[in-house]
Amino acid sequence: MRSASGNGFDSSDSFAVSGAAEGTTRLHDIPPSITPSHGDDSHLLSRIASPADVKALAPNELAELCREIRATLLAYGHQHGGHIGSNLGMVEATVALHRVFDSPRDRIVFDVSHQSYVHKMLTGRAAAYLDPDRFSEVTGFTNPGESKHDQFVLGHTGTSISLACGLAKTRDMEGPNNSIGNVIAVIGDGSLSSGVAFEGLNNAAEQGGNLIIVFNDNEMSIAGDFGGMYGPLARLRASGGTAQPNLFNAFGLDYRYVEAGNDVSALVAAFEEVRDIDHPVVVHIHTLKGAGYDGEETHADRQTASASPVSFDSPTGVHPTDNVNHSEPWHSDHCNLSDHEPHEGQCEASHWQNPDAAIGKPDDPRKHYGKMAMAALEPRFAAEPGLVVISPATPGSNGITHEFRERAGAHYVDTGITESHAVAYAAGIARAGGTPVVATTASFFQRAYDQFFQEMSLNRSRVTVLDFLGGLSGSDNTHSGAYDVTMFSNIPGATMLVPTSARDYLADLAWATAPAGSADAPAGPVVIRVPGEAILTAERDATLLPVTGGQIADRPQSTSLPVSVSSASGGISAATVRGTVSVTAQRAGVRHMLDWRVNQTGSHVAIIGLGNAYPLAEQTAAALSADYGITATVIDPRQCTSLDSDVLESLRDGHQQVITLEDGQLEGGWGEKVTAYYANHHVSDGSRNPHVLNFGAAKEFTDRVPLGELNERYGLTVEQVTEAITRCF
Repeated sequence: MRSASGNGFDSSDSFAVSGAAEGTTRLHDIPPSITPSHGDDSHLLSRIASPADVKALAPNELAELCREIRATLLAYGHQHGGHIGSNLGMVEATVALHRVFDSPRDRIVFDVSHQSYVHKMLTGRAAAYLDPDRFSEVTGFTNPGESKHDQFVLGHTGTSISLACGLAKTRDMEGPNNSIGNVIAVIGDGSLSSGVAFEGLNNAAEQGGNLIIVFNDNEMSIAGDFGGMYGPLARLRASGGTAQPNLFNAFGLDYRYVEAGNDVSALVAAFEEVRDIDHPVVVHIHTLKGAGYDGEETHADRQTASASPVSFDSPTGVHPTDNVNHSEPWHSDHCNLSDHEPHEGQCEASHWQNPDAAIGKPDDPRKHYGKMAMAALEPRFAAEPGLVVISPATPGSNGITHEFRERAGAHYVDTGITESHAVAYAAGIARAGGTPVVATTASFFQRAYDQFFQEMSLNRSRVTVLDFLGGLSGSDNTHSGAYDVTMFSNIPGATMLVPTSARDYLADLAWATAPAGSADAPAGPVVIRVPGEAILTAERDATLLPVTGGQIADRPQSTSLPVSVSSASGGISAATVRGTVSVTAQRAGVRHMLDWRVNQTGSHVAIIGLGNAYPLAEQTAAALSADYGITATVIDPRQCTSLDSDVLESLRDGHQQVITLEDGQLEGGWGEKVTAYYANHHVSDGSRNPHVLNFGAAKEFTDRVPLGELNERYGLTVEQVTEAITRCF
């Protein structure tokens, strides 16, 4: 899969970028002769309201429809951004599917479904791609709430075959009166490397009956294809589908090969041949990812007056390219990350396209802190042969650049889209004495939940997990990271650190990856939640941290630093609070990684801000001081694995309220543990049982809701927190 947001957004993987970026948008100038115009009946796409309209076209009109769709995708990518590359390669296949099959009676299941933009255009939603005022009407993935032609909400990878097996099973059990006809799973774009895809293939062969698996082979995943199966697939392509071993035949599946995967007529013929087939069959189509990009001006061209004119002289806008069939895909493509300069073929940048309005903007938190982590690890490779960075695909989205990968060599492994395998693989490296670092997006890590429990935590494996895009964001409903704390912080034996600055982030990384045998090394796995937008914004503008200005002094470390209470102020003495160590001293002495840090001592109110919610804690404290004369205690807990009982006990004196702030799911999350602590440790003196207020997200899925709106919804604003505090006095 993957998908991203805005990318946050990649953002990577899923997410559609919402909101206008600063600066002037530079829209690509597509020749008007092929640019569909919203509401203009002279263009075919404007007249497509359902698959029936595709069936009604004359055969010689299909290529023109593909041409218009491709032009629409290119323009949409420049204005809105999204998963344009995968969709450009699927134009002809999607038109052919709707030409041959009868959706929604025939059920089409798109794997990951980031390759479903063309499907949406052909099922009544073309205006959402033609009219900028309507871009927000559709998600980047299939969604039954939008259309009866969409089967599932899918934003992760590898599940289409399993889902199709389920649809076909019910159809076959219920017999002729069932409303389901052909069942088609469309998988590709690297999804086949997912273990669940192989489980689906295994079940499909055993189950039998009508099931059509369209394997979209574009020779790419997100950052190139990695794995032993890709050699045999390359030989299948080279032989026209005749080479052995054939992994699909090995499962007992029928098999057909279509070399011309961007020829709509060839695809129509292939799909007609398997329509209503009585047994499972794989139709292997060879497509070109990003087909049509090479007909565009490049970003560099758009900056020069002498740019050559754009030429779309092929029937469908697909142009010849030599950016395919490389022995090592990762060496074939030298665009640095996944959000600029996309082109045809084996191009990582075509996975996710940011709109033109985002060009030149600073790195988002994922790339910023990802690059920082890789820069800290790289100098250690020469002396630490067991130190390995593992990315289950999507490396560029998380700042693991091409240049880093090239220099890292064997110290970097892309396992493909295989989160479960990546975590188990890391546990194996750790068991052998190595130092694995697994890095990907919070919502993708959900796919490895069992491996986190068993192979990693139960076995006390020294695995470091870099958890990107954790917390609230404006991402779609398949890529929300709002549930990462509830997952990771409740796994026995795992430690979850939540740094609130680059300095703490690097110190946490150094501690988590300390070589085996080091005096201060952790005893088991460590999850580090990579800081998000609120932290990065505050680091770039220290006024957003009004209490500390972002300056946290190093404090001596000790194995016994009791928290004392100043009787005069009723608060905690900052001199007695355990802090962190400087980066230069991050390997020295005994580390107190689980001790909370008090950044301001006060009375009446204590505000504890976890991770990305920490800047809100300082801002709320400043408002209480300015508007009510209350000097609040401000605490950065730095982790969410355990409670610092010393700090919590010290708050009994002089604090009537304890406020917890977190940018994740409140129910089952971190703040409720603070509430439970005081409830379970009630003391007889009622004045020493502070009232606890928890602020966090509701237990719900949200879809592309801007972050500011989510914060308002959940009460995570200075005004709302301040009002709740003062209302209780």
